This record gives sequence, structure tokens and C-alpha cells, in this order.
Amino acid sequence: MGDRPTRSGTPWLPSEDPVRFLPRRGEADTGEWFSGNADGEYSLPAPELLRSAYRKMVVGRRFDAQATALARQGRLAVHPSSLGQEACQIGAALALRPTDWLFPTYRDCVALVSRGIDPVEALTLLRGDAHCGYDPVAHRTAPQCTPLATHTAHATGLAHGERLKGTDTVALALLGDGATSEGDFHEALGLAGVLKAPVVFLVQNNGYAISVPLAAQSAAPALAYKGVGYGVRSEQVDGNDAVALIAVLHKAVESARTGGGPWLIEAHTYRMAAHTSADDPSRYRPAEEAEAWRDRDPVERLETWLTERQLLTPAEVEEIAAEAEAYAADVRVRLAEDPYVDPSGLLDHVFSAPTPQLTEQRTVLEGR
Repeated sequence: MGDRPTRSGTPWLPSEDPVRFLPRRGEADTGEWFSGNADGEYSLPAPELLRSAYRKMVVGRRFDAQATALARQGRLAVHPSSLGQEACQIGAALALRPTDWLFPTYRDCVALVSRGIDPVEALTLLRGDAHCGYDPVAHRTAPQCTPLATHTAHATGLAHGERLKGTDTVALALLGDGATSEGDFHEALGLAGVLKAPVVFLVQNNGYAISVPLAAQSAAPALAYKGVGYGVRSEQVDGNDAVALIAVLHKAVESARTGGGPWLIEAHTYRMAAHTSADDPSRYRPAEEAEAWRDRDPVERLETWLTERQLLTPAEVEEIAAEAEAYAADVRVRLAEDPYVDPSGLLDHVFSAPTPQLTEQRTVLEGR
């Protein structure tokens, strides 16, 4: 910690320690935030917003577990679980207005459904029915990105374009730690910094890029420091602390909206499950490592904090759990139905005006 640069005189530097409001299991709750907010830069979110976050996190976790089960049953081709990363997913969704844009990755289905996207549409990509199962424009949510970091440039471009049109739209791009090693990420940050684009990059640093640990990817003191060289305001936050995440993301989004330029936020979290349902994490990480992170469980930490402050009752906890079960049951029933897929849909939206080759291919597909 002592070798890191300090924020004094350079406001774009991240806090020396990740911003954290909530205690971990076994820590005394003093009623104050724990670290990274010594100057009071980040405000405690409103109680109703935190209650909403808890509900969405519980429902999102149950949805994620159901999707994993569906993948094992063959109803989905694969599923990349976000177990343990619910605070990041929900925090990102809650930081945005309906008019803002979200740029998700393949792991961010919980963020999608928390924005109101139908869960079956959110899982369409993973079932293999289409490249995107929802209307991106209607939901202000870009198609889920599987190639690492390519969507970061798209987010920067959209944010800049919206500003040129005179709107106050902000774009938020979700990405993993592995994406920060890709050239597209650095190009996006460079352009965003120069243009002062209203875009926020949220790095969900879950410790591994598939099987590659963070130490083998970067020697930086924290991934948040990668924004400094591009003149991008940077921050790091406890990614399993929903209160801190919402506080930091709200500040970043509103700063970008009002001309403060782009932000890079690194959320320190952990991928509790496998990289995908086709992965075996026991081959590259010890079980003790994952077990140690259970003390930082984002859902449990928020539930404890809200309950101790009488902002959440035991009856409400049971009610939300029942809501989550009903949500998962609906997904299970609807995903059991075989979808109708029109193969000619592959030719839609390729060009604004069909080429002779596309017209010929459509004719063949339709059997004419």
C-alpha cells in the first residue's frame, strides 16, 4: 500500500484502499464506512434504493442458479454464472436511468433482467437461438459481448454520439479483469479520455480470466490505475459491498453526465462458481480460496446490514425469497419449451438493402 501513488493533487487517482462501507463477517459494525472514503466523497445511498438492491440481488442469484441448472439439463448450451458478483450486476443497473445505455458481457444476465429484460430473452444467446434475444434499442442495452473488450469502444462511441446530439445519456460498460489486457480496452480508454466522453467502465475483477490469475495478467498495483495514463478518473471499490458500489457508481455516472468525463472503476469481487458450466475451476484454483471469499458474500452482507438497521424484516426476507423461487419456476417452465427459430432471420439486418447474394440465400432457405 505504501508504494502506491496518493490521490492528493491528482484527483483522477483511485483511493489507496478500495472504497468499502459494509463490514465483513466477524467484523464489528461501527455504523461508519470502513475505508476509501475518508474525505466523504461518496454518500450513503437512500434506504429504499438499498432495499431495492437487496430484492434484485436475491432474485438475480436465484435466476442465475436456475440458469446453471438449465445448462446442466441441456436446455442452455452453456451458462457463465455470476454467483458472488450480484452487487456489481445490480449496482450497475441501478446507477443508470432508463435513458442511459448498458453494455454487458456474456456473464451479465443478472444485470439484464434487473433492467427489465425478459429472462428468456436474456438467455437466448446462451441457448443459441440468436445473437441477441432482446431489442437493444427498446431496452437501451447493447447485445451481450462475448469477445473480450470489443464493446468498450462501442460504449465510448455511443456516449460521444449522444453528447453530440445534445442528450445527457451516459453509457456504462461492464467488463472483466481479463478484458483490461486487451487492446480494445486501451483504445477505448484513450479515446474516452481525449473526448471526455460520458462513459463509465466497470471492471468486475473476479480474480481470473478463465484460468489465468490476476498476478499473471498485470503488475499494476490495481487495475484501476490503468485509467490514470489516459486521464480517466479512476476508482477501486469492494465489489461485494453493494452499498459502496451503488455510492461510487452513482457518483461516477452523474459526474460523467454533467461533463466530468469518463470513469474507470475496478470492483474487487470473486467468481464463486466456475468460469462457465463447461469449466472445472478445481484444476487451477484451490477450494480454500473460494471458501475464504464466502465471508464477503454480497447478498448476506447487505441483508445483515439492512436487518440490523431495521430496514428489512424477517418477513420481508421470506417474501423476497418466495418471489425469487416463483421467478425461477417461471424461467424453468418457459425454457422447457422448444423455441421456434426461423433460419431466414440470419439474413435480417446484415445490410440496409439486401444484396443479390443475400436474396438468393433467402430464396434457398425459404425453399422457393
